[in-house]
Amino acid sequence: MLCLLAGLLALTVVAARPVLGGPAWLGALWPTLLHLLVMGWITQLIFGVSHWMFPRHTAEAPRGSERLMWVAWVALNAGLLLRIIGEPRAILGHDTAVLLLGSAMLQLLAALAFVANLWRRVKVR
Repeated sequence: MLCLLAGLLALTVVAARPVLGGPAWLGALWPTLLHLLVMGWITQLIFGVSHWMFPRHTAEAPRGSERLMWVAWVALNAGLLLRIIGEPRAILGHDTAVLLLGSAMLQLLAALAFVANLWRRVKVR
């Protein structure tokens, strides 16, 4: 929910800048606020709801591997943090290729861990 609030706050700041004035660099927050809302809020909501609601894996581990879900959560949020730091700086002309590559790799790792955990719960038996 923090990503939802942060994304909507950033959206409000970016939308208010032309009306109320403010530094031009605030426009660089646009991609960041989209990542906060899409990856930080919507994707994590989807991960959480599907983790909870998909069919049970086994009686002993009904939701599959808790470890894989923690890997997915940590990797997604670490990737999001790197994106929040790197993307505005990249738009302003700074070299942030390593940050953005790290962000993409962590988000890919999160997706792989998530799919690996849920795949066993949804495959045809």
